[in-house]
Amino acid sequence: MEQDDLRSKRDLKVEAVVHLIVFKLGSEEYGIRIEQVKEVTITPEIARMPKTPPFIKGVANIRGDIIAIMDLEERFQIAPPTGETVRDYKNTFTLALEASDFTMGLIVREMPQSLTIPISQIDKTPAFIQDLNINENFIEGIGKIKGRLIIVLDILRILSSLEVQQLKASS
Repeated sequence: MEQDDLRSKRDLKVEAVVHLIVFKLGSEEYGIRIEQVKEVTITPEIARMPKTPPFIKGVANIRGDIIAIMDLEERFQIAPPTGETVRDYKNTFTLALEASDFTMGLIVREMPQSLTIPISQIDKTPAFIQDLNINENFIEGIGKIKGRLIIVLDILRILSSLEVQQLKASS
């Protein structure tokens, strides 16, 4: 009986965790839940598509699938690294994401890393930030681990329903 008590106490100490793919936009770190990322690849050649928002760079062929490619720095209006005047997508990586009704790629500058973080280390986004971004409620929370702050994105909310419709039409 004592052993069962010890086992149940040990099980209580196991904390739920979130597995993230972490990458930089500007100088900040962002994360997306790993189950939302289909694959990471070197950014392929991008074909520009007409009548798409400026942050949609076009479409690309990733393993036989034609998907829309988004520049999150441009979407979030984050300035590129110092000294860069023209956005160059050579030597970047693309995260292929699969949502229920669309597939898209997100361009990131550095090779994304996998990170496991306890759920207790992810705080809700401060209310005043959520109020400012009332129409863009795409931040799931702020992760804190080993002195790092990681903005956890809800990839399903990054695009408005109108933008999702445009994405479906262009790919």
